[in-house]
Amino acid sequence: MRLWRKFAIGSAAGVVLAGGAFLALDAADKAFPPPLDKADMLSPEVLDADGQLLRAFATAEGRWRLKTGVADVDPQFLRMLVAYEDQRFYDHGGVDVWALGRASLQFVRNGRIVSGASTLSMQVARVIEPRAERSFVAKLLQLARAVQIERRLSKEEILDLYLTHAPYGGNLEGVRAASLAYFGKEPRRLTVAEAALLVALPQLPERRRPDRNLQAAQEARKRVLERAAVAEAVGDGEAERAEAVAIPMRRMQLPALAAHVAEAALRQQPDVLKHQTTLKKPVQQGLEAVARAAAMKLGPKLSLAMIMADAQTGAIVGEVGSADYFDASRSGWIDMTRVNRSPGSTLKPFIYGLAFEQGIVSQETIIEDRPADFFGYRPRNFDMSYQGDVTVREALQLSLNVPAVKLLDAVGPSRLMVRFRRAEVRPVLPPNETPGLAIGLGGVGITLKDLVQLYTALADRGQPARLGDGITGTPGKLDGEPLLEPVAVWNVADILSGVIPPAGAPQRGIAYKTGTSYGYRDAWTVGYDGRYVLGVWVGRPDNSAVPGLTGYGTAAPILFEAFARSGIATTPLPRPPAGAVRIAQSELPISQRRFALNASGLLVASGREPAPQIVYPPEGAHIDLGAKGGDLSPLMLKLQGGRAPFRWLANGKPLPDLSRRRTQQWQPDGGGYSKLTVIDSAGRAASVGVFID
Repeated sequence: MRLWRKFAIGSAAGVVLAGGAFLALDAADKAFPPPLDKADMLSPEVLDADGQLLRAFATAEGRWRLKTGVADVDPQFLRMLVAYEDQRFYDHGGVDVWALGRASLQFVRNGRIVSGASTLSMQVARVIEPRAERSFVAKLLQLARAVQIERRLSKEEILDLYLTHAPYGGNLEGVRAASLAYFGKEPRRLTVAEAALLVALPQLPERRRPDRNLQAAQEARKRVLERAAVAEAVGDGEAERAEAVAIPMRRMQLPALAAHVAEAALRQQPDVLKHQTTLKKPVQQGLEAVARAAAMKLGPKLSLAMIMADAQTGAIVGEVGSADYFDASRSGWIDMTRVNRSPGSTLKPFIYGLAFEQGIVSQETIIEDRPADFFGYRPRNFDMSYQGDVTVREALQLSLNVPAVKLLDAVGPSRLMVRFRRAEVRPVLPPNETPGLAIGLGGVGITLKDLVQLYTALADRGQPARLGDGITGTPGKLDGEPLLEPVAVWNVADILSGVIPPAGAPQRGIAYKTGTSYGYRDAWTVGYDGRYVLGVWVGRPDNSAVPGLTGYGTAAPILFEAFARSGIATTPLPRPPAGAVRIAQSELPISQRRFALNASGLLVASGREPAPQIVYPPEGAHIDLGAKGGDLSPLMLKLQGGRAPFRWLANGKPLPDLSRRRTQQWQPDGGGYSKLTVIDSAGRAASVGVFID
């Protein structure tokens, strides 16, 4: 009985002591938790729309430490890592007792360290809480930290910490940073040779750096590949083949795309680690490659900027703010996509669009290109010469100044500015000035971003898109009235798509317009297909003159090269909308055959005040409005001359309201022949007969 009593008392004492020890350890664990908060000090990243890395920034202490999870790396790398570093990783609680016993026994027998017993959990403890000394006490603390970490985190979370913080020499930390620096790619797909090198380096990262000690790196990789467990993890013969693969001898720069967008993202949200943008990495790479090549040809002090946007969504898919962000001679730090500059002739398409919309002209209308005086304003052409009589189509394609100003005088500068506001674009006028005729030739300030936003309307049937800023701003189609009617937009695109490409540039099926500001300070070009708009600006950031700088000669070649290098396939321009047709000059109404204004600003065919005349649709026209499908589109009616208000009749039936505008929409009841009549306030009438298909 005494023996049993002693055993019971001893057992109870053991339980009490064990419980006390457990409580003491638990209290110590709570009092001195592992510094897991240090694991959150990571490199900020700027990503493209698909999550690809555009640019990373070093941490405050100058480290490249990119957050990396198990899902971010090749599964084969993980198998090799566990097989080489910690085969019982998924079974132990932070300390591998068997490995620890084996290492201790080998140390006693050989008097030196033969094999290590460090687990991945212990290595995580070491990197998040580094210690300068390598003493027995430090090792015990590392063991304790490993147990603490295992109590708090899952195995996958522990691997995530290792993959993010493992040292790779210099200021590289983590598998992603090392893979990008040595292989130029994310670690999602690694060869056996690449994976083996990434497994080997963290053990002695400084001694095994491939860019400084190639032989040591080769030997370390070989040891990894020769480990039986690793060979089993990678399959028969793979380890032997991997040994023959060359190791990279230099360290590459981590991705550093979209410098201005990335800097803006950090300024807007300095506490965010991952910044999503609307950019597309392949597009951005292509545009920046074109910018670098163009900068070498442009010469010193000149910069350039580009924006490529999706006209259907408003998303900026590529943006280059300068020729070289780090080139002080070009003021590369200035984002020239957001600086107001004179747009030259790039606003002319909108003037012509308004003229088409109002029925003032057609593509084949004759307009004079001769010296003209607009109350003291005397515009001249870029080359100081004049073409005489030209068609409206030729005037826009040749970017003639006098015809553009004549049309702006007819449609009204204020009306043009109102249309720009529909696209949420407000060009900057000179101080204390109202909109005047000079805006047609670049007499306003506008940014490249706003200019591209205007052109999204031309690429998408008149409906503009809001571009946002590529970072936090929300892009999207703008609600409300279109900037221009679809038929007018089609006429503009039909003309601009016929402009001859620059010498050596391929015909890509795009419409484009160039512009050169006064004094050769800015060279512009904006081009678009059926979906994307690309704008290019070239000039000096200090606004100095650059003799010989032109939109067609300088900016247009960059536009075509950038379209080609963007990797985006050309989308055909929109098909003609209902009612859009190019009418031969001989078939035009008399008032549209030649553009002329009387003293009252009315279009005239002779010296008398004109009677009303329907200029669209023309007499006898067959107009496809979708009658065969049963869902008819409305028909736009346009007139010239006459005196407002106007009453329209369709097949003898008056349309609902009187109108003071020279355009009107009519919704046909069905297909077939219809007669359209307009009567002005003086009782004068005009009629046409058309066929609705």
